[in-house]
Amino acid sequence: MDLQESCIESNAVYDGCLLHVRSDTVRLPDGGTSIREYITHPGAVAVLALLDNGNLIMERQYRYGPRREFFEIPAGKIDHGEDTLITGQRELLEETGYVASEWVHLTTTYPCIGYGDEKIEYYLARGLTLQGRNLDDGEFLEVFELSLSDAIDWIRQGKIDDSKTIIGIFWLEKYLKDWQV
Repeated sequence: MDLQESCIESNAVYDGCLLHVRSDTVRLPDGGTSIREYITHPGAVAVLALLDNGNLIMERQYRYGPRREFFEIPAGKIDHGEDTLITGQRELLEETGYVASEWVHLTTTYPCIGYGDEKIEYYLARGLTLQGRNLDDGEFLEVFELSLSDAIDWIRQGKIDDSKTIIGIFWLEKYLKDWQV
């Protein structure tokens, strides 16, 4: 069965600096029509930065939407036309001050398939060297180290509840345990 929906008409509802909201009229697989409202997003890269001592580089950051602080892995949006590895390298340096000599792509996820097209690319970064961070204007965060076992405990306790961070930590645990070559 063909499940593809095709766009008949697309309208911009809102065009912001980061997010764009669209309302499309689509042709359904059965020939009918419907409306699909969704957010377009440039995508993001999340980095599992692993120190030589086995600890993760983590961040504590206030997020305005939910109006609270979160414990997260370093991450940031992909600039237009930018390679995702370059995004990861840029974000790791800007936010944490670290550069890495080894990069491994872990996975790609789509966090909001019901209402958005954002995808997140996950990388493991190792061989870290501290060079000094350079936060974007208006960006405030605290950087700290956390062991992988403590990070998993924090997920269990609900202290880490950011989905990209949970996914990244579980992928890292699986990679280090079962998939590492």
